[in-house]
Amino acid sequence: MVMHAVLLSTLLVASAPQEPVEPRSEADFVAIVDVPQPDDVVLEVGGLLARGDELLVATRRGEVWRLEDAYSANPRYSLWAEGLQEPLGLLEHDGWIYVTQRGELSRMRDADGDGRMDELETVCAHWELSGNYHEYCFGPVLAPDGSFWITLNKPFGGEPFGKVDWRGWAARIQPDGTFEGVCAGLRSPAGVGLSPGGEVFYSDNQGEWCANSKFALLEVGDFHGHPHGIASCNLPESRVEHPGDVPDGVTIDVAAEQVPNYRLPVCWIPYDKVGRSPSGFVWDTAGNFGPFAGQVFMGDQYSSEVFRISYEKVAGRYQGACYPFRKGLKCGITRVAWGTDGSLWCGMTNRGWPSLGGASNGLQRLVWKGETPFELVEATATPEGFALRFSAPVDPASVEPAAFTTRNWTYLHHSRYGSPETDPRDMEVTAAELDADGRTVRISVAGRVATRVHAIDAAGIRSAEGGARPWHGIAWYTLNAIPEE
Repeated sequence: MVMHAVLLSTLLVASAPQEPVEPRSEADFVAIVDVPQPDDVVLEVGGLLARGDELLVATRRGEVWRLEDAYSANPRYSLWAEGLQEPLGLLEHDGWIYVTQRGELSRMRDADGDGRMDELETVCAHWELSGNYHEYCFGPVLAPDGSFWITLNKPFGGEPFGKVDWRGWAARIQPDGTFEGVCAGLRSPAGVGLSPGGEVFYSDNQGEWCANSKFALLEVGDFHGHPHGIASCNLPESRVEHPGDVPDGVTIDVAAEQVPNYRLPVCWIPYDKVGRSPSGFVWDTAGNFGPFAGQVFMGDQYSSEVFRISYEKVAGRYQGACYPFRKGLKCGITRVAWGTDGSLWCGMTNRGWPSLGGASNGLQRLVWKGETPFELVEATATPEGFALRFSAPVDPASVEPAAFTTRNWTYLHHSRYGSPETDPRDMEVTAAELDADGRTVRISVAGRVATRVHAIDAAGIRSAEGGARPWHGIAWYTLNAIPEE
């Protein structure tokens, strides 16, 4: 009888919920390393290229600086190139460094090896400029077929030299300079990158006709919602069918129904919940950031943070979620690039683009410190709700519907600046179950709706060891389609 009582007491203790332990700080797991720079060097960063122990940094002032011993406490700076027109991207290919300037895609190199660029060639200058300050050109990205992809910002305000074609487009440029307009409807496409699978994605900033900041796939023929440059659809170089009259003042799902080639984003990036002005991004293909291997890491030009994105394909199209990662950098981030040591270079500037932080420009690196936090790693959609994978075993006693808070909302596709969270709805978690792996919690959720953002807060979940709350424990999942059984 005594033995039975002891056994029962032991089982009750093992299954009782642990007292929650508050999560540790972001700095405990991800260090921010400041990169010193000389007083006479202004790094308003537009492009980054890591090569061995050196780094090339393009600046909005038209310079390219070379940093030798870039990972040391005292990198050596030298001016590699100057006189460019607001370069906003660098790419190394076949012995050349390709660079996007405001009015052309160029390539350059140091042919004589003296540490300075001495050859500069125009690859393509097919688009014209209206003289508007915001006609930026981002990229390039080298696609698997050998073509280069760029994104062209639409003008904001006056166009003193007259309206020009191809603004708000993604373009494909062949090595011989042939130009094609492949995607229309972009607004301020500050980031463009190639996935490990060879597909081109981009980030866009909230504004008129862009309900919220977003991360989206670029495929030939897509229209992304902004009507500014759609007249270029009628030009012979266009590969996009004219979308017709773009609906104004409807919800996103209605816009997608009314415009056949409207491309829903992989995920909306909820304004001021995680970032405000997304910019450059990279995939962690090497597992540099612990349990988040394979995910996208994106900088934000306003909030001076790096957040992460995961995605999956459901019903033939991508959808996914964004999550917090590391705040507190000293300035708005325009470009990110993996260092050869596995750290993440963050290039920054706030000229014309106000941002959090005390600096006006510069370089910092994010360094994974090796310890893994208890965190919601990935949310994926299921026929009943969502599967939530954590970085470490979950305390089974914490797995209950009350551990989660969920809600969803949509946005308005309209000509006004941005969109509030429209028609918000609380959802009910009706069941929660821990998978056999001990790390994945499956929740059944009543009230999911396609084409809406679904916020999933797992604040009530605890780790099996130590009873820790999740590091951040929240995902914003854009549900473009609900999986079938």
